Amino acid sequence: MSTPQDGAGKVWLITGTSTGFGRAIARAALARGHRIVATARKEGDVADLAAEAPERVRTAALDVTDPVAVTAAVDRAVAEFGRIDVVVNNAGYGSRGAFEEFTDAQIRAQFEVNVFGALAVTRAVLPVMRAQGSGHVIQMSSIAGVRSALGGSAYSATKMALEGASEGLAAEVAPLGIKVTMIEPGPFRTDFAGRSPVVADPIPAYAEILETSRARFATLDGTQPGDPERAARAVVDVAAMDDPPLRLPLGANAFDTVRDTFHARLAELDAVEPLGRDTDFPAAAAT
Repeated sequence: MSTPQDGAGKVWLITGTSTGFGRAIARAALARGHRIVATARKEGDVADLAAEAPERVRTAALDVTDPVAVTAAVDRAVAEFGRIDVVVNNAGYGSRGAFEEFTDAQIRAQFEVNVFGALAVTRAVLPVMRAQGSGHVIQMSSIAGVRSALGGSAYSATKMALEGASEGLAAEVAPLGIKVTMIEPGPFRTDFAGRSPVVADPIPAYAEILETSRARFATLDGTQPGDPERAARAVVDVAAMDDPPLRLPLGANAFDTVRDTFHARLAELDAVEPLGRDTDFPAAAAT
């Protein structure tokens, strides 16, 4: 395989580059001189990226729930650029509603894209990265991967699953020269709170419980404090690090939320220790 010095910069394979974080990360990587394989479910949605830098951008249709399409996108990246240095698993979507309000089909579909799709792409690029002896897997998680909130149970379940798998993966592939980073954005001005989320059919019993959170979410679109372009530059920065972090929250809200969550967990841990600590077999009596 070619080395990263052959041609311009590293080779990035990015899923979900039609809008939002995926689009911003692709543009930020291009601005730093990298080469991009930009993917979306409809290849025409990323044709403009190829037009901007035709010598450094290739496009591919990629539905991450389609194993054939996943393999084809990875093969195209290697055929065009000789390697894959960074994969960004960005494709995904959100949902809002009480857990009981979702159908089995809706929950399974959320997992198919957010979890199994990301893991399928990851597994497909790992043989390439192992052969290179290097690579960086970047998983677009969320503060919902750290804590769940009212109306976000189904979505949080997918991000927590992705984080658990990615943390274990990081330990497995570090000796092979492959790095893993989970990105945990707070509220950013993307389509996440607009046209993107699936909304469950409401059940009256949850109306009052979720009233405040639903009203807050309804006013979120277009008012989020996070700037996707600044976030994208941070993602490109972390991909350039020799020793990148396993997790990178993005935005003041994310750092505050994660810190508050950990403090609350530690307080709860201390509170329940008298109940749960003394449940081991009694120590053997000294002889």
